[in-house]
Amino acid sequence: MNLKKCLIVSILVLSGGNVLAAPVNINSADAQTIAAALSGIGDKKADAIVKYRQEHGPFKSPDELVNINGIGDKLLAKIKPQVLVNEPSTAMDTAAPGLPGQPAAPAKK
Repeated sequence: MNLKKCLIVSILVLSGGNVLAAPVNINSADAQTIAAALSGIGDKKADAIVKYRQEHGPFKSPDELVNINGIGDKLLAKIKPQVLVNEPSTAMDTAAPGLPGQPAAPAKK
């Protein structure tokens, strides 16, 4: 096996095969999308996530997923990097202008 193939296989093995998985917004995705995107979340848990969202409103944090039967701290830690609760562009649109870590310039009068 050449070096490039060996590196790719190593990355896939170490990451659990989720290298190409895109984050999923649990506040807007349907159950089928959630189940397909999150390793360890099958159809029943995905249905429960959607039902919880309908009954309790949008998730404020991925940490709320522990309120779903069958999702504990261990599974949450595994899927949390792939879970969104807000659209990425929404967070940027509401952020203050300026560089990250820099205070925003004062408004002109």
